[in-house]
Amino acid sequence: MIAHLIIAAAALLAGIINAIAGGGTLLTFPALVWIGRNPIIANATNTVAIWPAGVSGALGFRKDVASLQRWLWLLTIPSLAGGILGAVLLLHTPERVFARIVPLLIGGATILLAAQETITRHLPHGKMTIFAFTFQFAVGIYGGYFGAGMGILMLAALGLIGLTDLHQMNGLKNVLGLCINGVAAIYFIARGAVVWSDVLIMAVASIIGGYIGAKLAHKLGRKFVRGAVVAIGVVMTIALFLRH
Repeated sequence: MIAHLIIAAAALLAGIINAIAGGGTLLTFPALVWIGRNPIIANATNTVAIWPAGVSGALGFRKDVASLQRWLWLLTIPSLAGGILGAVLLLHTPERVFARIVPLLIGGATILLAAQETITRHLPHGKMTIFAFTFQFAVGIYGGYFGAGMGILMLAALGLIGLTDLHQMNGLKNVLGLCINGVAAIYFIARGAVVWSDVLIMAVASIIGGYIGAKLAHKLGRKFVRGAVVAIGVVMTIALFLRH
């Protein structure tokens, strides 16, 4: 019961955080590890659990994405291909190896989140279609393999193709993220790599959190939430380094 309460609370907070600033995986994945889940199973379970909340996020930006059909279809291809490849790589990574690199992945994602505004502000703009396609494929692999901080990397890819409207970029990012997590989730489910009791608890909690986050967005602000998540990410990284 205590374990269920921990992951429910983490998913609720992650839903709120994702709705405001992004980075909620930095709470949910470590929470699963700390209640004793195998790190690889925890990662797969987390991917499946957060996918339903991503649907509502993608629908919220559907009008902004409507004018980007060309880029949507073009970047969906490397997103799907990269997502499934990353998922396959995850389940073929030895547990001991993954457990050792988890702190590095969380630490890297925390740094990305901390530097998000700087990165997006200095994105190079231009019609670099081939590079953006290749970069998105790499992002898809990373997303299928781990995922935290994936949205920031996608914003960088979208900046490379000349997009400047933040709402359009966020909308496209959400749809592409849905594709990456979706194919990874299907693979994890097919391989029996998820804990369904955790998935159900976290999915419900994250959806509720997303609704609350939408209400709190203007009150708390993105900078406050991002700062809190970065602080938590640093603590989680140090704790997991010490644990292993």
